[in-house]
Amino acid sequence: MAERSTAAVDVADNSGDDPLTAKADTAATDGVAEDQKVAGKTAEAMENKAVERQSGEQPSITAPELHSGHKLARRYRLEECVTRLDGFSSWRAVDEKLRRAVGVHLLPADHPRARSVLAAARSSALLGDPRFVQVLDAVEENDLVYVVHEWLPDSTELTALLAAGPLEPHDAYQLVTQVSQAMAAAHREGLAHLRLTPSAVLRSSTGQYRIRGLAVNAALRGITAERPQRNDTEAIGALLYAALTQRWPYDSDAYGLSGLPKGVGLLPPDQVRAGVHRGLSEIAMRALANDGATASRQEPPCTTPDELAKAVAAMPRVRPPEPEFIAPPEYQHTTYQQGTYGRPQARPMVTQPLVIPPPPLQSRTGKALKWAVSALLIAALGLGSWQIADQLLKPEPKKETPIVHPSADEKPATPKPIAIASADDFDPPPGGNGEEYPESVANAYDGDPSTFWHTKNYTTAQFGNLKTGVGIVLDLGSDQKVSSVDLSFVGDTKVEVRTAPAGASSAPSTAEGFTTQASDRGSDVKLKLTKQVTTRYVLVWLTELPLTDGEFRGQLTEVKVMG
Repeated sequence: MAERSTAAVDVADNSGDDPLTAKADTAATDGVAEDQKVAGKTAEAMENKAVERQSGEQPSITAPELHSGHKLARRYRLEECVTRLDGFSSWRAVDEKLRRAVGVHLLPADHPRARSVLAAARSSALLGDPRFVQVLDAVEENDLVYVVHEWLPDSTELTALLAAGPLEPHDAYQLVTQVSQAMAAAHREGLAHLRLTPSAVLRSSTGQYRIRGLAVNAALRGITAERPQRNDTEAIGALLYAALTQRWPYDSDAYGLSGLPKGVGLLPPDQVRAGVHRGLSEIAMRALANDGATASRQEPPCTTPDELAKAVAAMPRVRPPEPEFIAPPEYQHTTYQQGTYGRPQARPMVTQPLVIPPPPLQSRTGKALKWAVSALLIAALGLGSWQIADQLLKPEPKKETPIVHPSADEKPATPKPIAIASADDFDPPPGGNGEEYPESVANAYDGDPSTFWHTKNYTTAQFGNLKTGVGIVLDLGSDQKVSSVDLSFVGDTKVEVRTAPAGASSAPSTAEGFTTQASDRGSDVKLKLTKQVTTRYVLVWLTELPLTDGEFRGQLTEVKVMG
């Protein structure tokens, strides 16, 4: 049940809609009775559809009659129906090919919104931003349209987080930062959400927020907007308002939250609840459609996610709370340490007669042994005195300075920097799209530590689990003998140095085409190769990124190749 509540698809809830329990007559049920009804219902639906088409009437919209265990494309096995209304259904399913849980939206191919759902799903899949729950497949097959997406059982809906109480200021700051930046990126690609509700936002176990249903949830419900950027910006403001106050910023209850009192208008969050962060309260008011309510704060409203993201970035960063010090419990001796545990009871003592040993070496054998040891000691002292005297009386040998002929092979080689002819960014498949800011690669070897080449922003240190690494390839112009590589980063970065085979006329196209020579982590890394290597192409391969301003990215300020 926990998995269902945190990973089910948000397509049914909407402010003002009837709860799902009111639609129980259309809900799917598993079991023998359901299986027996499926065949009869399907045949009846086909017959009714034919009659409607002959008479010129519009067919009624009903969700496809499927059941648990049904398999799509011989791959996706339906497990549990989580939503069924308005002619479509949503399921938790299993991808038997990759052995993982997925979510599936299903609707008839003749549904009036089937085409728009397919278009929205395919556009969302092309975005490929890890901050959104990814669309994995969008197919029309056998009079059905279905959309397959990621299922995140280890994430928690914002709805569940708010049910427990308002978020801490740092958590609310991370929420508005990550969601506004993600939606700004989506709108730059022409994609809007239009149903950005608390159940559409998930927080992973690592604290990263992810958004599900981009474009798809609105297409399923037939929702459109004349100003989609303003709609999504207002929705982000409502999420932040709810995170700060545990109240919905309108006079109606929604998503398990109480609305504001009727007739009072839109109150700033710091007037609804004591202790609300002032800066975040202002950001929420600037994002909401509040008819000039921000005028008292002398700040212009934010009308797009990009404006909202910039406004959040301009405010002082909200730091996480300091961990509370919990004093250890007062030390108490255990009964064992106090000496009472296992203590034997007093027993009467039994006196044993003491046997007094004779004085040592008083027997005849003992006296003989003493005389023998004394004689050996006297002999040893005499021999030692004779050897010492012999050494003292020996004449000293003449001192001669040895002549050392230095060998040319034994001269230590002084490392010298090797000029870098050119460099290119390196982001190969799988996972890479072939580009990681090529315009700034020259900053990594221009001799100026204030400039740098940087990667894209990712949600985890391991590149959002999309790939194993990114980097840059250094072209030395011709084969050179390389002994070490010096690197300077912004933040603690894990890095490897790899080299192409000697004599290669072009750099390999995959990371596996290079040979790993050394690896380490840090901000100033000096990687010394186990032996000098002859190569023309050197790959600086970043494998783990540092956290910078709430996101993970690599920044290489300088690289030097030494011969």
